[in-house]
Amino acid sequence: MNDVSTAPAPAKKAGAFLHETVTWVQHWTDELFSFRTTRDPSFRFQSGQFVMVGLETDGKPLLRAYSIASPSWHEELEFYSIKVADGPLTSKLQKIQVGDQVLIGKKPTGTLVLDGLRPGKRLYMVGTGTGLAPFLSLARDPEVYDRFDEVIVTHTVRNVADLNYRDLFEHDLAADEILGELIGDKLRYYPTVTREPFRTQGRITDLIHSGKIFEDLGLPKLGPKVDRLMLCGGPSVLKDLKTQLESYGYEEGSVSSPGDYVLERAFVET
Repeated sequence: MNDVSTAPAPAKKAGAFLHETVTWVQHWTDELFSFRTTRDPSFRFQSGQFVMVGLETDGKPLLRAYSIASPSWHEELEFYSIKVADGPLTSKLQKIQVGDQVLIGKKPTGTLVLDGLRPGKRLYMVGTGTGLAPFLSLARDPEVYDRFDEVIVTHTVRNVADLNYRDLFEHDLAADEILGELIGDKLRYYPTVTREPFRTQGRITDLIHSGKIFEDLGLPKLGPKVDRLMLCGGPSVLKDLKTQLESYGYEEGSVSSPGDYVLERAFVET
């Protein structure tokens, strides 16, 4: 692992992008890493949104969409990324070091925001792989706990080593001086692994269908009158989840027309 940090430097504001400075890099595995950058005071976003992030290559911006993993109140911006050996962007981005400059778009957007959901009792944030990123932001947003009595974050990965933010959910948030009291016992974390032995194994769609997730958590099965969901992950799992939820009577929502669940369609591997 590589875990380094430094004092921030001010962002440059020219053009359509902010030029922010890398302050921290964490290489979790050969395929996953996270990094933080400075945040210009003018940059505003809602927890759960994404933004274009990238590098300047041969004088041109090379970009992809990244969910912002830090909450909207945080002074830095955090991102959670895959590493693609021959990816146009991530093959380069994975080599960034503290002090390097990255491009941050000035216009965050996205569907994984609270205003896209109708009121409810429970909120499930269902993430696979780096699709956990928006929920890292939302799980640290006080408004989530104002709106819902229970918050369940699920994270499905291939290998146990890919449960990169496990300590945050199992220990750090409860111990946080500010968030700990606010969150209390409202937040539940449900990690699942598909390719290795683990206490909870299997695809999240199968665990929902069989009811095992609800048995493990001591909760009733999904009901569109009380349960709301946010979904983020690979296209195939999102398609399956969408079909599954709508078979239960769920309606997809948006900011203009709130519903029972929302999903993020913006991401591809690059």
